[in-house]
Amino acid sequence: MLRTIRTDQLRPGMHVQRLCGSWLDHPFWRTSFVATSDDIARLQGSGVDEVVIDLALGLDVEAEIPPVSPDAADTIEVTSASETDAPTAGMVTSFEAEVRQARHLLETGRRVVEAMFGEIRLGRAVDTSAAVPLVDAVCDSVLRNPHALVSVARLKTADDYTYLHSMAVAALMAGLARQMGLPEDEVHAAAKGGLLHDMGKAVSPPDVLNKPGSLTDAEYHTMRRHPEDGHRLLVDSGVDDATALDIALHHHERVDGTGYPHRLSGEGISRMARMAAVCDVYDAITSDRSYKRGWCPAQSLRRMASWHGHFDSAIFQAFVKSLGIYPVGTLVRLESQQLAVVIEQSPALLKPKIRIFHCIRRQSRVLMRDVDLSDAACGDRIVQAESPDDWGLRDLEKLWLP
Repeated sequence: MLRTIRTDQLRPGMHVQRLCGSWLDHPFWRTSFVATSDDIARLQGSGVDEVVIDLALGLDVEAEIPPVSPDAADTIEVTSASETDAPTAGMVTSFEAEVRQARHLLETGRRVVEAMFGEIRLGRAVDTSAAVPLVDAVCDSVLRNPHALVSVARLKTADDYTYLHSMAVAALMAGLARQMGLPEDEVHAAAKGGLLHDMGKAVSPPDVLNKPGSLTDAEYHTMRRHPEDGHRLLVDSGVDDATALDIALHHHERVDGTGYPHRLSGEGISRMARMAAVCDVYDAITSDRSYKRGWCPAQSLRRMASWHGHFDSAIFQAFVKSLGIYPVGTLVRLESQQLAVVIEQSPALLKPKIRIFHCIRRQSRVLMRDVDLSDAACGDRIVQAESPDDWGLRDLEKLWLP
């Protein structure tokens, strides 16, 4: 039996099943545990006002605690339902507002993924219970604004790549699943699979995983084991989520049958694994790695489109629509011979909102101004995407990141 109580009613020995309120506010990466005195002190000092306890697994509240009134019970029931239902369209936020939340979410997610990797490296079963609220938070962020989280996640450092790559793929999977019109439970399943897809790298040799140069044939063979290692680790840890297990095992398969580990092809690869293949590669090639700089988002999409036989074409087209032809952060050349950076998408894929900052003719910076290319009054258009490196722009994100 589950019961919702205030945090000031907690006592040692109670089994906390769920923390109410914003997941980002609480100090725990696990949300289900038997409370100790230290746990209670940390909770009461956080932003969490209520928790759900499981009476079958721990102590009940003190007998003298007054019962919850019918009005309060109605409120609790509504709150509980809202935690599992998809957020409504009314919760949509601006790119700038969601970026602030995304930064916090990514840092929290990095700690969670790093903790799961740490458990594996210590020879322990990985506790994936922390993935549930994290996946909920990722899906909520992507629903509020589909481009903020994925744009910020692309800016990870090479040192943080292993952990934040999992967060980025989770966000990309959520956005792609929604673009494809999948039901909300499948959106969450896709995001969870993305978050757990690379658990096998926890047992990859660190010197190979973080090597700053090209891998030898032997090292490449070692890294190709990570899908099977991840699948095995998740199964051994009691994970029975068929979608997460499938994504972990098959996200490196290719539709032409040249992928690994099983050389599956076409419809022999599940839809979720085909989606993960796209999201995994996009984040890998757009991120800075220990051995290379990340590619421009728009150029990455163009290159991926040329890799015939690698991706499911329909899924890839949906992926491009989910990000835009020119994703946020893309450097573009305008017909007016100015340089701009994409700052937000618009319903017209070829006409995003941009920030102009450089005049090519005068070879000088200009006073920055934002332009919506989809505005009927706008006479300018994008001619092509440009490489920031060709223009000596090492910190382009400073021009678009709020």
